[in-house]
Amino acid sequence: MSRVAQLALVFVSLAAVTPAGAAESAGVESFARTVFHLGGLPVTNSMVTSWVVAVVFIIAVRLAIGRPKLIPSRGQAVVENLVEGIRDLITPIVGPRVAGPAFPLLICLFTFILIQNWSGLFPGVGTVYMANRDTGAWTEFVRPANADMNGTIALALVAFAGWFYFIMRYAGPLVALKDIFGNKASKKDTPAIIYYPLFLIFFGAGIIELISIAFRPVSLSFRLFGNISGGENLMHAMSGIEKWGLPAPFYFLEILIGFVQAFVFTLLVSVYIGLICNHGDGHAEDHH
Repeated sequence: MSRVAQLALVFVSLAAVTPAGAAESAGVESFARTVFHLGGLPVTNSMVTSWVVAVVFIIAVRLAIGRPKLIPSRGQAVVENLVEGIRDLITPIVGPRVAGPAFPLLICLFTFILIQNWSGLFPGVGTVYMANRDTGAWTEFVRPANADMNGTIALALVAFAGWFYFIMRYAGPLVALKDIFGNKASKKDTPAIIYYPLFLIFFGAGIIELISIAFRPVSLSFRLFGNISGGENLMHAMSGIEKWGLPAPFYFLEILIGFVQAFVFTLLVSVYIGLICNHGDGHAEDHH
């Protein structure tokens, strides 16, 4: 057996340790549980996982980079390749004028969602339980942040707020309104009898577009929550059938799904920004 396979089996066995009476095969709970209160505000088990994983990731990145050097170390090279790769990906989508300002938001979304998606694979996450003070039943002490709908909705609202800021700041309300409700036909190439009635059609299409924009946070949050929550339930089900070895292939599947979901979320936010901001840049260049 290869070393990778041995490490995977050890990893699975560590993650599968649960107290007696905790029904692992039942899957993750549909909502987060309050672990403690901080200044009167409830802190859930998903929030605990989110904070701990984020702090560990920040410390790991700082240790990997250390003091930046002209000839990068291995850790610095990995971080620089991640940063440059995401920047090269989003620049043609959002447009060169918005790429710089939007880059911090987009790379934070990608890295945060990625590590939170993968956090469910760490030993103890989703398998460390505590007794509920109200019911006495076992409940998860830590659970993946993105397996909680509150977390994915918060991410979607942050992305939507960033989208609104960038289109107002770098395109303007007039360009946004024209992009949504404006007549897309060319006045020179379209007869007047067809061109002017098209205003009504494109206005109706704009109303549909507004409804679509309003539902973007819903689609972003539900897509991420559904995939991560479904993966967690799959891992619980496989661990409930057999703790030693059976969940191992699904760990690699969840690694892939976690990356794809972080990539899709970031790419969609980039597309939403570029649909108006990058389109406006094209109009400005054509006019010039």
